[in-house]
Amino acid sequence: MSAATEHSDSDLAAAAAAGDDRAYSTLVTRHKNGLYRLLRRYLGNDDEAYEAVQEAFIAAWSALHRYDPARPFGAWLRTIAINKARDRGRRIAVRRLIFGNQPFEDSAAQSSVDPAVAVDEAIVNSERLADLDRAIARLPSALRAPLILTALEGRSQAEAGAILGLSAKSVETRTYRARKILATVLGPRFS
Repeated sequence: MSAATEHSDSDLAAAAAAGDDRAYSTLVTRHKNGLYRLLRRYLGNDDEAYEAVQEAFIAAWSALHRYDPARPFGAWLRTIAINKARDRGRRIAVRRLIFGNQPFEDSAAQSSVDPAVAVDEAIVNSERLADLDRAIARLPSALRAPLILTALEGRSQAEAGAILGLSAKSVETRTYRARKILATVLGPRFS
């Protein structure tokens, strides 16, 4: 194990704020995959998620002096990332309004088929996954973020609340509403 991986996120953030580029690089390496998964689910598009991750890391770098080491770095970073995703979501909505409602291509979800699964079943599964991704991406932001953080990221309601600036009860309520909408939209195919 290298010395960089032994340091806590808080230690690395303090070093990065003091100008240590390698410390920030280590933070990026530690958090980029989880952040990408979060934003991919939030935005429903690979390219948009990739760009939002980049924006989040740039914004975090600029705001390191405001990071409170008493708070988990990952939660602080996810708060920034969700705000960037919301901004991107608004820009996407404006583009759709101007250029029409053209669906996003989801080649990654459709091409990630397990070869051990029968071809027909794999096609159905990839279509269901794409439908689910699109349905989640269409949820209102206030419902989408709590659902992704709890149901897909595996965070507790309290952790999700800390990231989103909500109470655990609000996260529970919003997650329930999101699931109810998804059940209505997706119907019996997902029961």
